[in-house]
Amino acid sequence: MTWNYSQKTTELFMNAVRGGPGSHMGEIADPDGLGEHGSIACGDALRFTFRVNRHPSDPRLDVITEARYLTFGCTSAIAASEALCAIIEEGSYTPIGALKITNDDIVRYLDGLPQQKIHCSVMGAEALEAAVFNWAQRRGVNLAELGIDIQRDEQEEGRLVCTCFGLTEPYILRKIRELELRTIPDITNAIKAGGACMSCHHTPGGLQDLLDQVWGKQPTMLRELPVLPTARVPAERPRSELSPYKFAKEVERVIDQQVRPQLHKDGGDLELVDIKDLIVYCRLVGACSDCVAGGQTLKLLVERALKDEIDERIRVVAV
Repeated sequence: MTWNYSQKTTELFMNAVRGGPGSHMGEIADPDGLGEHGSIACGDALRFTFRVNRHPSDPRLDVITEARYLTFGCTSAIAASEALCAIIEEGSYTPIGALKITNDDIVRYLDGLPQQKIHCSVMGAEALEAAVFNWAQRRGVNLAELGIDIQRDEQEEGRLVCTCFGLTEPYILRKIRELELRTIPDITNAIKAGGACMSCHHTPGGLQDLLDQVWGKQPTMLRELPVLPTARVPAERPRSELSPYKFAKEVERVIDQQVRPQLHKDGGDLELVDIKDLIVYCRLVGACSDCVAGGQTLKLLVERALKDEIDERIRVVAV
């Protein structure tokens, strides 16, 4: 499966990775505002910086003149970051005014994004918010007095709901309300919660309970049916007792049952190239093939699953 990106998304991505004219990939030295969102370990992370033309007497009238980003992510993450920077620079926004930019504005600028990639636009809007909060601290602007509520500590202080992506209850509840997320797939597409092991979907206090808390409990027929996790079958014998043939079959089993379902969610897949002793050679294909976080995916998803299920000494090598 390949993603159907708009021409504008593709052009912005290609221009950014080539370092073409007008691209915004990079980082501003000594910025006036700095914000981060996401996690490198999860494969998606964005560092956003901006510089302002300082107003001589009222910092609220500072105007953003330059915006830059660094991201670990796929085509849509890079294109969405480019779009965010372009919107800000073209609009001559104040930092406070820039808070009006939403992920929907980013998606429109890109002429649309696949539904499964909406979380990339949300990541940009969140990083912008964090950068504005940082600017306000540096410039002595009291955002609370202006009626602006940016809670930077909600990720650290709340109950952890999605352990795979480190997302807490306060954050997920806020995004459910802000983005009017109505189903578990809506949540996963927007902020990635529940997109890996899926154990937080229907567990007590999990995603469905949070949806019911915000929107009220829906009739059973209207709720998403629970997704049963793939059964984990522990290896019964150490690697030394497995023949090369049986070892290869075990590797194929783990990849088919645990790895591929996760990659398919992002339109990707995995090609098993060769196995030599405890080294597994493979390559990411489909939408995952051009992802700058591919190395992290191979280590944190593929290699970890093989180590857990077969032998801790297994190494995965990209080819």
